[in-house]
Amino acid sequence: MSDTIEIRLSGSGGQGLILAGIILAEAAILDGKNAVQTQSYGPEARGGASKAEVIISDEEIYYPKVSNPDVFLALTEEAMTKYVNDVKENGLLIIDSTMKPPKDFLNVLSVPILETAQIKVGRIIVANIVALGVLTEATGAVSREAIEKAVLDRVPKGTEKINKTALQEGFQLIKLK
Repeated sequence: MSDTIEIRLSGSGGQGLILAGIILAEAAILDGKNAVQTQSYGPEARGGASKAEVIISDEEIYYPKVSNPDVFLALTEEAMTKYVNDVKENGLLIIDSTMKPPKDFLNVLSVPILETAQIKVGRIIVANIVALGVLTEATGAVSREAIEKAVLDRVPKGTEKINKTALQEGFQLIKLK
């Protein structure tokens, strides 16, 4: 039995979820797993719904697209509405706590990702990194060490400290649940 997890990250363009998908795939590779990352966004690069998808597996990955995600993280209502319909029946839905979960969805984790970035870390721009901390802690898809290294390798020079704080705050949000 293959140990494969399909993950979809979504929000509005400009929230950094494409970068988050790249970081997540790199963390999986650092953990010695195979990973594929794809992305798409509407014609309005900022503001429209965007998504990044990551497949992580111990086996070879033969098809790069996520068809039925095991985990779906949404930071906006628009993105959730647009991309939630094909999540696996027992899939995990991680949403920002400002959003209302869809009806008939059993496995929902509502977390204050945007508020944590804005208030606790002090910069809304790091919400994508807070989200990676939440996702890592909630799923175990990658190790904490690998996600931290991948984050620090990818963020702009001079922002390492705030991004490391954002990641730690994301871990803590799950510990508090």
